[in-house]
Amino acid sequence: MSRNSYQFGAAVASGIVFGIGLSLSGMLNPVRVQGFLDVFGNWDPSLAFVLGGAVAVAFVGVQVMKRMRHPAFDDSFHLPTNRKIDAPLVIGSALFGLGWGIGGLCPGPAVASLSVGIPQTVLFVLAMLIGMTLYDRVWSTRT
Repeated sequence: MSRNSYQFGAAVASGIVFGIGLSLSGMLNPVRVQGFLDVFGNWDPSLAFVLGGAVAVAFVGVQVMKRMRHPAFDDSFHLPTNRKIDAPLVIGSALFGLGWGIGGLCPGPAVASLSVGIPQTVLFVLAMLIGMTLYDRVWSTRT
């Protein structure tokens, strides 16, 4: 098998594990996410535990990565080099947070929620893809 086949298989397996984790934790339900963001109403703290678990797993993964010479399916790690906090980062983060709060979904759970077949999720993913395409075609060419 080629390296690309292993990369594709690893990506599919990771996506499946991620989707199952989101489903088991209830994060495919936008009401649960919006309940977490409703700190002055009927607050649902369950997302904090999901986020905490994700941070713990990522922390372990970064520690393991630091000890490796190269990733299993590539010649080098592709880490961000820009550490600057600038206007595009702040604006993008704010837009992401607004979309998450209004829609109750972020990209990962939105794609995983497509398996449930809720029409609003399909609309959310289409709008997300249009926004990503616009950014890629219009704004990313300015840098």
